[in-house]
Amino acid sequence: MVTTLCGSLITPSPSSSSAAISKFISDQPYLSMLHNKCSCMKDLHKIHAQLIKTGLARDPIACSRVLAFCTSRAGDINYAYLVFTQIQNPNLFVWNTIIRGFSKSSVPQQAIHLFIRMLFTSPSPPQTLTYPSVFKAYAQLGLARQGSQLHARVIKLGLEDDNFIRNTILYMYSSCGFLSEAWRVFDATLELDVVGWNTMIMGLAKCGEVDESRRLFEEMSCNRNTVSWNSMISGYARNGRFVEALELFRKMQQQKIEPSEFTMVSLLNACACLGAIRQGEWLHDYIVRKNLVMNSIVVTAIIDMYSKCGSIDNALQVFKTATNRGLSCWNSMILGLAMNGRVNEATQVFSTLECSSSLRPDCVSFIGVLMACSHGGLVDKAKEYFLLMTETYGIKPSIKHYGCLVDALGRAGLLEEAEELIRSMPVDADAAIWGSLISSCRKHGNIEMAKRAALHLVDLDPGESSGFVVMSNMYAASSRFEEAIHQRMSMKQKQIEKEPGCSLVEVNGEVHEFIAGGRLHQKAKEIYHLLENLGMASRGMG
Repeated sequence: MVTTLCGSLITPSPSSSSAAISKFISDQPYLSMLHNKCSCMKDLHKIHAQLIKTGLARDPIACSRVLAFCTSRAGDINYAYLVFTQIQNPNLFVWNTIIRGFSKSSVPQQAIHLFIRMLFTSPSPPQTLTYPSVFKAYAQLGLARQGSQLHARVIKLGLEDDNFIRNTILYMYSSCGFLSEAWRVFDATLELDVVGWNTMIMGLAKCGEVDESRRLFEEMSCNRNTVSWNSMISGYARNGRFVEALELFRKMQQQKIEPSEFTMVSLLNACACLGAIRQGEWLHDYIVRKNLVMNSIVVTAIIDMYSKCGSIDNALQVFKTATNRGLSCWNSMILGLAMNGRVNEATQVFSTLECSSSLRPDCVSFIGVLMACSHGGLVDKAKEYFLLMTETYGIKPSIKHYGCLVDALGRAGLLEEAEELIRSMPVDADAAIWGSLISSCRKHGNIEMAKRAALHLVDLDPGESSGFVVMSNMYAASSRFEEAIHQRMSMKQKQIEKEPGCSLVEVNGEVHEFIAGGRLHQKAKEIYHLLENLGMASRGMG
């Protein structure tokens, strides 16, 4: 057995057998603690300090264990890099660990830099376990074109048939929208595993090719797993096809496939957008009954669903009883209270968040509290929060923050101040801001300012109908009928059509969609017949 001198200790090298490594770890109390009892970075710092004190921190096994924890979900990638820089001759395991850690971090480009550094400095060349992390980093950055160079290297080395490498190449191309390249990899594979199929299904759905994604889902040559169903359901939800997402979930249940918390999040989002409160309540109950993981993402989705369905008290109950409340939960609760007109409670939740020792309000938190001020007519309070965001928290206002402030000013009738704010913004106003100003002008009867705002709206989106419709209604309300007709004629000449109204009705857990003038519903004939009879009956009563 090859040994390495480390302080006064003789320790096995990384090439030693796994049994010898396990014995070495168990013989060292601090390494044993790192292996069995370390649960957070605070623990890691204490153990690492003792490893440095005893001289064990220079041991390759000790370094790799510290590095592995730092790159885990509970770790700290920056601390991991500091540990890595202290390793004089990192072995292949250490290189793979630090590259993999950065590929999953908020700075995946560092994984690519380290891979290039490895190519030029490490005596050990990259192996099959190295490449998947680098392809994932390219995918995270949306750099599939640059990643194709690494793909060429893999082909040159004869590694393209490795399942892990091929699946991450497929993931890189499909997630970046390079579908023709993804299809080439997919079609060239004789025996694709379930991960490869799921990756292609997910990538197609992400790029809006939902029908093609469903075709692959139905044609899967290997058995579908929970991820397959999750990918298809989330694809429907992401592309606004919420009813189909819920219908596919029913088929999933019929086939007795157990959903995961990821499935639940997509379904809860679908219910939120449809306003399907009964379905949402059933999903919430299902999560509790099946003891699914109630992490911060799931809790946020439940709060969001109840808020958008108008059941704000249920949302508050979930928020108050949640044991795992991340910043997204706080933000969802503030936004939910704001959109439901519970202004004082929204500002109270925001104040509680400010007092939190572990969390700080972010840009989304301020959108929520500014929206609350807008809906509650609290103009001065909105201005205070805007200053707090920029001066105390150093958050640069986005177009959405300015939009909330413009809306607050406009609702309060401070139209000149709202228009001046729009003109002084460091970013160009979007259609939402000009639309908000038009609505405020309509409320307060300022036709001249509405005309100016409508011109900007038309310049931004010539096909947008709202500016023409609002101006026509304003002229008509002021008995300026010729100008009202002119607005409608302009729409007709430019072939601009008003988007038809849409209603969603939930009956016995099933959501029905109705479009103004539409006849696509399966019971449209019976519905129109009933409406005609009701109309006749009401005229008879008159």
